[in-house]
Amino acid sequence: MSGSRPLRVRDVMSQPVRTVGRNDKLSLADSLMAGGRIRHLPVLDEEGNLAGIVSRSDLFRGSLVKALGYGSVAQERVLESLLAKEVMTTEVFTTTPDAALADAARIMIEKKIGCLPVLEEGRLVGILTEGDFVALAARPGSAE
Repeated sequence: MSGSRPLRVRDVMSQPVRTVGRNDKLSLADSLMAGGRIRHLPVLDEEGNLAGIVSRSDLFRGSLVKALGYGSVAQERVLESLLAKEVMTTEVFTTTPDAALADAARIMIEKKIGCLPVLEEGRLVGILTEGDFVALAARPGSAE
């Protein structure tokens, strides 16, 4: 995808996107993240619109229970008792598939965020993560 055309978000974004619903238990988010080695899960409302993001750090707050000596059983109970909407970040910065990759990178750096959900006509079509930039750098011919 090199050449004269600057890279666009669509060239490196991850898709399909794993998501959870607003009313899904955090235990589901935890298992999706652990199983897929995912650090950010977009949260969708009942109509399928982006409502927020749950990150690994949101789930690590539950680890505080374990650190306080309550053990893994108590931590699992916490994740079972909380819903995604109760811990998700609702101020979500997004991008579009046709946005310049450099512009998306600047947003991530300026806002100190690890991902940008990619919306096309208001629908979630992908996600751009720090890992996508690492994968881009590892592509043959990209580090010339």
